[in-house]
Amino acid sequence: MLFFTQCFGAVLDLIHLRFQHYKAKRVFSAAGQLVCVVNPTHSLKYAPTLCAAAQTSTGQGILPPYHHHEAVHDPQLVPCMCPLFSCPWEGHLEVVVSHLRQTHHINILQGAEIVFLATDMHLPAPTDWIIMHSCLGHQFLLVLRKQEKYEGHPQFFATMMLIGTPTQADNFTYRLELNRNQRRLKWEATPRSVLECVDSVISDGDCLVLNTSLAQLFSDNGSLAIGIAITTSKVHNSEAEM
Repeated sequence: MLFFTQCFGAVLDLIHLRFQHYKAKRVFSAAGQLVCVVNPTHSLKYAPTLCAAAQTSTGQGILPPYHHHEAVHDPQLVPCMCPLFSCPWEGHLEVVVSHLRQTHHINILQGAEIVFLATDMHLPAPTDWIIMHSCLGHQFLLVLRKQEKYEGHPQFFATMMLIGTPTQADNFTYRLELNRNQRRLKWEATPRSVLECVDSVISDGDCLVLNTSLAQLFSDNGSLAIGIAITTSKVHNSEAEM
């Protein structure tokens, strides 16, 4: 009975995942966009740790050393970019992608335009949805986070980070777009480098920010579809429009 119950639960999860993917493909197939269904990750530990110090040195494009039990680390090392801050991994930029794929099994999609379909938006904060996006010869990290900046008022924060240096990030422009029920919301900006840390981006508000009621307008049965497009650009501008 235990074996049957576990197998039945796995089958139901697979059916649910396929149904979500079918709905997304039905909506976006006309545009020829790839769809990635992303399940939430309930973060185990939120703490400023590396990010507070990162804000003071992003101008140099170097993450400061992370002091743990008075140990001194190489300032060129990057902490794990997965929003599970309990992960103690550190490494150089060249191996960040391998770590995310092998250790955290983060999905990666290829193409200039994709659709990020985040499921179970109703889950309590803090919750994260994350994928990697391979495009134009570089890898990007899309993070959608549900977090309470004010107690009792959760918000959604979506941002695109380049797995590279700030100088490299300046060469790109990313666009996040929500489109449902004759409503459209678009955010366009220059991506930030992963050296600057996701927490600092959210604290600065330099990302797409949705309150709960606005997110519900664009969600469908608890899932939020975000269209993603990346282009090369030297123009530095950001906008949010409806």
